[in-house]
Amino acid sequence: MLRVGMLTSGGDCQALNAAMRGVVKGLYAKSDEIEIYGFRDGYKGLMYSNFDMLTSKDFSGILTRGGTILGTSRQPFKLMREPDKDGNDKVAMMKHTYHKLNLDCIIILGGNGTHKTANLLREEGLDVITLPKTIDNDLWGTDMTFGFQSAVDIATDTIDRIHTTATSHSRVFIIEVMGHKVGYVTLHAGIAGGADIILLPEIPYDIDVITDVINKRAAAGKPFTILAVAEGAISKEDAELPKKEYKKKVAERPYPSIAYELEKQIQERTNKEVRITVPGHTQRGGTPCAYDRVFATRVGAKAADMVHKGEFGYMVAMKNGEITKVPLSEVAGKLKYVDPDAGIIKEAKLTGISFGDE
Repeated sequence: MLRVGMLTSGGDCQALNAAMRGVVKGLYAKSDEIEIYGFRDGYKGLMYSNFDMLTSKDFSGILTRGGTILGTSRQPFKLMREPDKDGNDKVAMMKHTYHKLNLDCIIILGGNGTHKTANLLREEGLDVITLPKTIDNDLWGTDMTFGFQSAVDIATDTIDRIHTTATSHSRVFIIEVMGHKVGYVTLHAGIAGGADIILLPEIPYDIDVITDVINKRAAAGKPFTILAVAEGAISKEDAELPKKEYKKKVAERPYPSIAYELEKQIQERTNKEVRITVPGHTQRGGTPCAYDRVFATRVGAKAADMVHKGEFGYMVAMKNGEITKVPLSEVAGKLKYVDPDAGIIKEAKLTGISFGDE
């Protein structure tokens, strides 16, 4: 009897269910002697032995369903070695559950923080396989993560819809897209949606460059401007601050987010009407797009094949269009950033898009 645990951790996104469905279909394709233990609400379920015994029927009809049928929660990696509120060792609790259920392995779906904890469990002797989930597409070692393309589609749709009202009222619109540290969603949605200015965490901006673009567009008979702005967009001045000092400044910032600070600065410098749109968690929700369904199914099936082969300690990844595996030890704790010198940035600039830097 093959006993496989499964959990989803961190922020939810589209295609988590599709990926789990791919795993289960792949497992049952080679054997009927399988027990699936679905842990509720991420690592919390593994800690407190909160799980459901699942069969292939539980994963039927969920290919198009957003969210996760197992539920999820955020369990910060930096707190994993700290006792819970009752003084219990969290890592020891997870190991106890794993061994109590006599699991052969556990499949973990999550992003950067999730992978840090998964690697910790691997170091503690558990057999682990991970799947690359995050709308940010910032996991090191894989060209793609599921949830990313769906989030891009939603953010792009938001920009598309803003175009008509921006042109009707000759306004400047700021669309604030998810992405605190990495700007892939903003970059792709900004290009796809025809944004005039794209601001990313990886490319510090100059407010004078931004206002110059807006003024030049107006002088050229284009009275509206659309900015796609990542949550973590940062000015050149702030980028030069020590990390600790910058965090303090952000904490004391009298604005809800960077979009509102930009709104004030642009209005003061251009005398233009500025409006803000924040799609927020809509970027995580709803039905996964076709690309994510296919990709999630592929990585899920690959994970199942690895279980049957006894290949543990890896993250399933995509490299050059092919599904492969990457050692978990090489993935954990690393982020994949947008390269300011990447071809996609240069090509976007050739079309006239400004990144606020020059």
